[in-house]
Amino acid sequence: MYFSQHFDIDASLIEAYGALDISVVSDLPLFIDPFLLFNSERSEYRELHNEILRYLVFLRDLANEHLDDAMINDLYCFREVKQNWFGYTLFGNDGSGLGEEFAVALHGALSDILSGFGNETVTRGTHLEKLCLVRPGVGRDNISDFTTNLIKGFLCEYTETFAREHLADDRCQDFSVARATFNYETRTWATKQFYLPQLRDDFVLLTPRDMLTRDETWISPSDMIRKFYLLPPSIPNSQLRGRINQYFQRALGSDPDAKRTREAAHMTITRFPELIDRYIKLQEDEGDRAEALSAEKVEDTRRVLIEQLTQAVAALEETTEFYKKPWSTYEECLDRANYFKSYVEDNDGYILLNRDGRPFSSEKEVQLMFGLVWCNTEFDINREPNNGRGPVDFKASFGAGDKSLIEFKLGSNRQLKRNLEKQVAIYEAANKTRTSVKVIIFYTVEDGARVNRILRELRLESDEAIVLIDARNDNKPSASKA
Repeated sequence: MYFSQHFDIDASLIEAYGALDISVVSDLPLFIDPFLLFNSERSEYRELHNEILRYLVFLRDLANEHLDDAMINDLYCFREVKQNWFGYTLFGNDGSGLGEEFAVALHGALSDILSGFGNETVTRGTHLEKLCLVRPGVGRDNISDFTTNLIKGFLCEYTETFAREHLADDRCQDFSVARATFNYETRTWATKQFYLPQLRDDFVLLTPRDMLTRDETWISPSDMIRKFYLLPPSIPNSQLRGRINQYFQRALGSDPDAKRTREAAHMTITRFPELIDRYIKLQEDEGDRAEALSAEKVEDTRRVLIEQLTQAVAALEETTEFYKKPWSTYEECLDRANYFKSYVEDNDGYILLNRDGRPFSSEKEVQLMFGLVWCNTEFDINREPNNGRGPVDFKASFGAGDKSLIEFKLGSNRQLKRNLEKQVAIYEAANKTRTSVKVIIFYTVEDGARVNRILRELRLESDEAIVLIDARNDNKPSASKA
């Protein structure tokens, strides 16, 4: 499942090199944060950030020129660098990359609100993330994809050095990597050759851990709204500060709730964009916290989705028939769900579904955990295939005539009853299958009681295709105390 296992090396070599032992089965939910390059004590990282800015300034200077579609596509549109195995693709590494919508947003922003890009006076530096603060629809994945593409040459060199030192020659080869460097004289991207680890018919890239974060970039729209109350007081011009406060109070209305407060803050920032630079300066001033928090998030991901999961797979292999049964999709989906239930409830596997004693708050994380555990199969397993009526968690298939679905839900999900009544039936019709397994995971006695009550109300308490997994950590004494 992981780089070290696939290339038959000790994981400690990767850790000592400063990289992460990535999954080669599914993207891990991490991404490169450009602020960590800007704020780094390492000169090579700061130089990478400068090169990103150089390219953006180059684009800014072209912003008022007429560029045909081919030039826009070449300069602004990038495929996802899927070979680093980071992102939000479940059970694979194919992301959407940066398409026309991002290109239009960036090109338009550089000709108006970002026209001063590179000439800031309030902040210490210039930040690509400013784009996501001023253009709706441009998020962390866009910023990370753009950053990763612009430092792809560095990542290739970083991985090449590791490969030459630690990997067997028959596990690597020379790859021609497209768009590895940019030629400012010809205004074109160039291909360059690197000696890289080979995974099937593609290469793999390692990434330094101290470039990575999770959840949000340090400079992000949601964080700016949360910290809005700090921004107007930071405006030195008292007259402007008064106009900002007055506008915010009018936008807020007489009886604001949390949603209205967020909307009023967003409206005020849109009306007074100088607040954006004040927010960025605030984030720059607290830059050391960015590094500490990102390191904590990456370590949590490594511990849970790599170390803890590796132990779980070994335990499932040793104590159950999870990896030994022959396949037929419905029976196997049901059997594997029940083996997983037994492992969680009877073999300390509940630890897999808890992070330091706390439950996973996201169904996405539970899906990712289960998908990685289930990776050893001859069947075609798709994560969240969207066949016209919305995505389902897993579809297992063997040819056109044998398909089954698995839908994961947390017991705390407020829409659980509606989902059990209607959603899976719709998915079955869209995927042309009549067989599905519903797995419901709960972490508290209250959620367990609620799930059972819903099943009774729907007369589904005896349905074999509904598998309840008790992942509580307060009702599983050790064998010696049981």
